[in-house]
Amino acid sequence: ALGLCEVALYDVDRERVSLIAALAAEVVRRAHGEITITTPGRLEDALEGAGFILSSIRVGGIAARARDERLAIKHGVAGQETTGLGGLAMALRTIPVALEHARLIERVAPDAWLINFTNPAGLITQALCSHTHLRVIGICDTPSELFHRIGQALGAPPEEVRCDYFGLNHLGWVRRVMVRGVDQTERLLNDDTALRGLYHTDLFDPAMIRGLGLIPSEYLFFYYAYSRALANQRAAGLSRGEEIARLNAGLFKQLHREVEAGRLSQALAVYRDYLRRRSGSYLRLEAEAGWTWGKGAEQTEDPFASATGYHRIALDVMSALVSDRPSRLVVNISNRGAIDELRSEDVVEVPCLIDRQGAQPLAVGQLPETVRGLVLAVKDYERLAIRAAVEGSAATATLALLVYPLVGEWERAGTLIAALIDCDPEQLGYLRRGA
Repeated sequence: ALGLCEVALYDVDRERVSLIAALAAEVVRRAHGEITITTPGRLEDALEGAGFILSSIRVGGIAARARDERLAIKHGVAGQETTGLGGLAMALRTIPVALEHARLIERVAPDAWLINFTNPAGLITQALCSHTHLRVIGICDTPSELFHRIGQALGAPPEEVRCDYFGLNHLGWVRRVMVRGVDQTERLLNDDTALRGLYHTDLFDPAMIRGLGLIPSEYLFFYYAYSRALANQRAAGLSRGEEIARLNAGLFKQLHREVEAGRLSQALAVYRDYLRRRSGSYLRLEAEAGWTWGKGAEQTEDPFASATGYHRIALDVMSALVSDRPSRLVVNISNRGAIDELRSEDVVEVPCLIDRQGAQPLAVGQLPETVRGLVLAVKDYERLAIRAAVEGSAATATLALLVYPLVGEWERAGTLIAALIDCDPEQLGYLRRGA
């Protein structure tokens, strides 16, 4: 449908990209496709001539995420790679590299669509939109996953469900649910069992959801149940990043063995099992006291064939961008008046009509009073985080944590920024102390 002839995979880890390329080639072979999988040695060669560029980078690798989260827990701050101290650390580490990549894309593939997967997705997308001339859309599977589960709770197929959604990346809510044109919001809000089933694990008290009159996306757990998340992270003795690091180590050891032996079918099975375990354990560590790895960590659905996920939203967005018929999808895009209280250039996560002309955000109007303050505070934090990275200013990074609802104290913010720089001078040493 996209007219693909080549998928060029690029990674600074050449051994890892060769393993993933072998898996990709096996997927193409099984589908009887004619797409060529390449692994250019230079980023310029991977980018040149591209129609779509999918960016999913983790500066410092999973070890950096694990270290950030461990540091946050040590200092009494809950969160993970996109929220809390870990979210800021990832942004500060990533923005300089993302902008460097963007300058290269402007030179060798200025007409390409840049689809940003890189977390924190909304914040990185805003940095790219504010400081480049590229065509950028940020994506996340959290909204579509929530919509899918809402449809299941109401016994309705996805194509018959329409959810009014608004917010920022990893800070969004469903305001209304329509099924075949009939408003089902009250029915859903008054069903405790259905509300609890909307998430991977038991995150929110149904009474809280009814009080809000809004259905929160799962990452609101780190705001609405902050103490519980921190207590469970401490009780578990490890963070999600450390959990994934352990899982990844086993994955690549197995993949290397199977690919080296030419057992590509078995290698693909190993990768599928990894995705099942990773998805099945999502948010359980933070939400369930006493949760241990292996307990409820499996999901039976084939991750390649699932109705939701990053792969699905990426394909939906790319398909829409080559079509004359608009598709309604939730993406991260410049506000342009969609949410009244935010600036035109602020990146928001809202439904858009997408076709070959690009993405047009749909009007959301005013933010509900129950969430307005939180959205505005987090957007202030995002703007300051971007400014800190662009200016190389530790003082501005400290200010970002001061206005961030999950920190909100000047001395504590300063201690956290100093600790971040000290533990990662290679990637964060560019933040000038006192500047």
